Amino acid sequence: MMFYENNYWGMDFIWWCIWVVFLFWIFALPYQIPGQRHRKDTPLDILNRRFASGEISKEEFKERKDILLAS
Repeated sequence: MMFYENNYWGMDFIWWCIWVVFLFWIFALPYQIPGQRHRKDTPLDILNRRFASGEISKEEFKERKDILLAS
């Protein structure tokens, strides 16, 4: 009969720790750390992008920016 000291269900304790950290890293960390995933654009970000790409004119940009900053 073999005696397993500090052997948890056929795996050493350190391997269980590695698996727990690995699964936590896959499922939890990417969604909780700011800047890791794409953040949602604010209306001002969208407006700046539209102005930079030439979709709206300078006058439209100023008018809409004033509206956004006022509210």
